Amino acid sequence: MQKIAIYDMDRTITVTGTYAAFLVHMARCVAPWRLIFLPVAGLVMIGYLLRLVSRARAKEINQGLLIGWRVNRARIQPAVESYADKVVAGNVRAGALRRIADDRADGYRLLIASASFRLYVEPIARRLGFDDVIATDHFSQDFDYLRARIAGENCYDVAKLRMIERWMKGQGIERDQAHVRAYSDHVTDAPLLDFADEGVAANPHAKLERLATLRGWPIVHW
Repeated sequence: MQKIAIYDMDRTITVTGTYAAFLVHMARCVAPWRLIFLPVAGLVMIGYLLRLVSRARAKEINQGLLIGWRVNRARIQPAVESYADKVVAGNVRAGALRRIADDRADGYRLLIASASFRLYVEPIARRLGFDDVIATDHFSQDFDYLRARIAGENCYDVAKLRMIERWMKGQGIERDQAHVRAYSDHVTDAPLLDFADEGVAANPHAKLERLATLRGWPIVHW
């Protein structure tokens, strides 16, 4: 029986969301002149809230505006690493760190499953001691360049669960041979919490807190 602990990242492990701050950090470090596009990025997010633009497309557009539509990986990597340092230093919940340490001590394989981009989730996960990452991937022309385009699915809602199931299959892990513990702050991860043997509502927003009460999922505040 393999034990797997799956953590959402934004507002579950972190105190605040990471994506907008990532874009601003990258613009400041790599191309400060791109900060002039911040008001446009705000309009794109309004378009998403009004359902005029999909969540995935909004992420692509704003990355193109603030980082670039086609960027050299080696050129931006130092800024990506410095952003990971910044998140771990000032945007991680102490309670989450304790729970991660407890799960590790209990023999769980630690996995982050996040809608944020693998580009920066992986260095954050590495610093926190995670074993694996499932996240939204970028389309790359080759190994050297990154496009402002999502490859495959945006790792969000039911798509996140599909990606976890594909990952388990690729790892040769049968569902009935795994004990899955999952943590999330948001109701869009309800499919994951249902899938888990132990679903935990961590720092839940109101909708997830109500659902957790109905489903009998433990509620924790880190």
